[in-house]
Amino acid sequence: MENILMHSAAVEMQQIAKKVFAGERISDEECMYLYKDASLSEVGVLANHIREKKHGTKTYFNRNFHIEPTNVCLYTCTFCSYSRLIKKRDQGWEYSHEEIMDLVKKYDGEPVTEVHIVGGVLPQYDLAFYQKLFSEIRSHRPDLHIKALTPVEYHYVFKKAKVSYEEGMKLMLEAGLDSMPGGGAEIFHPEVRDEIAGGKCSGEEWLRIHEIWHELGKRSNATMLYGHIEKMEHRVDHMRKLRDLQDKTGGFQTFIPLKFRNKDNQLSHLEEVNILDDLRNYAVSRIYLDNFDHIKAYWPMISRQTAQLSLAYGVDDIDGTIDDTTKIYSMSGSEEQTPAMSTYDLVNLIKKVGKHPIERDTLYNVIQDFENVEFEEDKLYKGYLSLPVVNN
Repeated sequence: MENILMHSAAVEMQQIAKKVFAGERISDEECMYLYKDASLSEVGVLANHIREKKHGTKTYFNRNFHIEPTNVCLYTCTFCSYSRLIKKRDQGWEYSHEEIMDLVKKYDGEPVTEVHIVGGVLPQYDLAFYQKLFSEIRSHRPDLHIKALTPVEYHYVFKKAKVSYEEGMKLMLEAGLDSMPGGGAEIFHPEVRDEIAGGKCSGEEWLRIHEIWHELGKRSNATMLYGHIEKMEHRVDHMRKLRDLQDKTGGFQTFIPLKFRNKDNQLSHLEEVNILDDLRNYAVSRIYLDNFDHIKAYWPMISRQTAQLSLAYGVDDIDGTIDDTTKIYSMSGSEEQTPAMSTYDLVNLIKKVGKHPIERDTLYNVIQDFENVEFEEDKLYKGYLSLPVVNN
């Protein structure tokens, strides 16, 4: 396949292929070519080459659960089907500290390794609230990795508390925060961001909060919301800013393209992009973001079947068991209305496309290698596999 690409009729494709096979960085202009002019098969071959060079056939997942403190929010993002305005808060939920801890304790005795906490922005979810919450989770279950809040939430929380980003992130670290998810990035370019997410932190502020977190020696993820009003130029601009920050800090672990879904939001008149566009976006991001170790497909958003296909287009991670009541994507029209998969489901999904399943922790340390493990569904307990942990 490498020879086929090197003899492509398009000179531009030959140049890009030569760079990729030599392990060299492509330019913004070449990235635009991959989006607009290259065939999907050509882009897929290059992305899969990089994926296999970095990871072979290994495909990662973790055992996690999500908690969403509230879906009531001060902001009115046009793409969001999840949030409810304060004047309609009777249509949403607002968990107390005690209710959130009850959700955490529901997983006591089960081998989950991560709690993922994100939600709406409201005044009562302030600095003191999250300091207490993270501290109590850490005290209750020290082995549970706390991955929580986006820069959108931190920006509001720190501004309300009148502390700097630097001081605020240090306080979160001291309270027990382990890492940050990649949400709230949307599209960095102001001409798009102002239209779809006006009032939230800017792209520069999002990047700065992650940079400070990286300077503290900690890790985070990054996302991009695609398939709405943005142009390909905006996607490239977004990824260039991520690539530049990664060159500087090395703190990003994985990049997660997030597909816009059009149910019950202010952009419902827009047609969603199709699966071919999804696969191209995964592949292009794998090629362009050469300094990111991992590309993740968030299966509750794109369906299990599309997640399987993405593993041939540069993706090496399909997130986790998500054994919870996550509503962010089910409310926006995703195929997964009850987003939960057992370890059995995930391992089989990965193996069916010839890949090598690896259970990881949040920081990509190997917990269990499932390549040669066979087990039956009836041996599962509450969706989790009871096997001794293999330390690698």
